Formats: sequence, C-alpha cells, structure tokens
Amino acid sequence: MRLARSLFAALSLALAASASAQQYPAKPVRIIVPFPPGQATDILARLLADQLSRSLGQQFIAENRAGAGGSVGTDAAAKAAPDGYTLVMATIATFGINPSLYPKLGYVPLRDFAPISNLGLTPQTLVASPKAGFASVKDLVAKAKTSELNYASSGNGSASHLSMELFRAASGVKLNHVPFKGSPEAQTQVFAGEIPIMFDAIPGVLAAIKSGKLKALGIASPKRSPFLPDLPTIAEQGYPGFEAVGWIGIAAPARTPEPILKTLQAAIAKALEAPEMQKRMSELAFIPVGDTSEQFTAFIKAENAKWAKAVKDSGAKVD
Repeated sequence: MRLARSLFAALSLALAASASAQQYPAKPVRIIVPFPPGQATDILARLLADQLSRSLGQQFIAENRAGAGGSVGTDAAAKAAPDGYTLVMATIATFGINPSLYPKLGYVPLRDFAPISNLGLTPQTLVASPKAGFASVKDLVAKAKTSELNYASSGNGSASHLSMELFRAASGVKLNHVPFKGSPEAQTQVFAGEIPIMFDAIPGVLAAIKSGKLKALGIASPKRSPFLPDLPTIAEQGYPGFEAVGWIGIAAPARTPEPILKTLQAAIAKALEAPEMQKRMSELAFIPVGDTSEQFTAFIKAENAKWAKAVKDSGAKVD
C-alpha cells in the first residue's frame, strides 16, 4: 500500500510538472543579472528579455543583483524555485572562473543549475600601448625574454588577469601582474604607456584599437574575429590551441522541468536570429551562439577545468 501511494505521488508530481510546462509561461519571468546596469551582461539580458516577451507572450524582466564578482545574484538564482520563472545570466566569471576563485562560493554551476543556452562569445584580445613599440606577439615575447614586463588587468582573478596567465604559461616568459579596479582604470595606464600590455575582451578595446590608442597584437580565439578580421590569432603566431574567449549564456535552477528548458532554448535560438538582435549584438562585438542545453553544459564543464588550472597556477585568490 505504501509503495502504491509513493508511485501515485510521483505520478501526480510528474503530471503537475507536465501541465505546468505546457502552459509555460503563465506569468512574468525574471532574469537575474548578477552585475550592475549598463555592462554587457545587463545589455544582453535586456535585449533577450524583450525578444522573449514578444515570442512567449509574457513579460520577461531583467533584475540586477550585483556583488562579489557576480556571485551574489547567481547564488540567489540557485536558491530560487525550479519552475522556470527565475533565470540567471551565466558568464565566464560566474560559471567559469568563480567556482575556483572563491573558496566559499554558495553554488556549484553544474550541480545547482540547468544550463539553457550560450548566447554569445567575445574573445580576449592582447593589446599594447603604442609607446611600447610592439608590432606582434613575437615582438612582445622577445622583449619579455630580455627584461621583465608588467601587465595590467581589470582585477585579480578576472578573465583579463587569467588570460595573461595562460599566455605567460604558453610562452614561458616572466610577466608581473598589476591589477586595477576594472578595465577603464587598467586601460588608462596602458594608454599612457605606464604599463605596456593587457588582455581585454573585444567590446572593451575595439574603439581604442580603431582610434590608435591601443595596438592589437593578437586575438585569443580559434579563428579570427569578424570585428578585427586583419588581426592574427595568438594561435597563428606560434601558440597552437591558445584560446581565452569570454561568453554570456543563460541558465535556470536545477530541476527545472525539461519541457520548460526546451521551450526557452527554442525561443532563445529564434531570438538570436532576429535581425534587430543580431544588429545589436554586432554593435556590442558579440558573436551569437544559441546552442542546446547539452552543448552549453559540456562547454561549461570544459571551461571549469580550464580556468581552475589557470587560477591554481596563477595563485589568484579572492576573499
């Protein structure tokens, strides 16, 4: 009798989840953005929310919950009900780097979340002050072999910092890290020639490269970027396989019903094909992805392993 009751309860829950998924969404959906307004993650979340509101017939609302490198908002999303009405923007920082960087992180990405889709990619770019006189990655490495060079970053444990640590390991040169509180502060020092080099994502440096304030030396993607088509990859310049690509995706709390995840993934793929979405992402220097939940999950797993090694090798720590 007890077994029968258990089976009936399980069947009832399954039927309830199925019915809920069939009418999803039946009320507004919030998308937690774990960073402040105005940043790329926030802009992309609001663009996506607008598209999903149109296609799924309910309002999708971007809600900023910043703090601790994105961990505050992401942790809040991990603890939300797994019903499809709370989603979170998943980034290289919150899902890729932070799990190894923060010793007391309140969530584990692939345990506490169901990845839905990777929205867009934006590779890191190795840039130098024009005053440094470097024309290529080869020039930089040659100089670094004869004298110690400093490099700027947007902060300890940031993608900017760890990308250079990957490059330092690949090239075998010694480089000294000078962290700043954000990319603008770091770039100011490179503009002035006080610090010769840094890594930063394409959206953050594209305008400065085009204006001549920064010299682009190489891009950390498997193939050249459509936004800087004449810039060789770092892999092309003697470091096969070198890759450091930023990304922004979207996820739901773990145990969100599969039909809801599939509804969202299909709607997101469609949204990324919309001309206005593609135009805006191009303006932001993002390459649209729109992959499946399975593909995004495998991608995050690989990123966790990659950045865990970079964090360990660099000794980066954040309290």
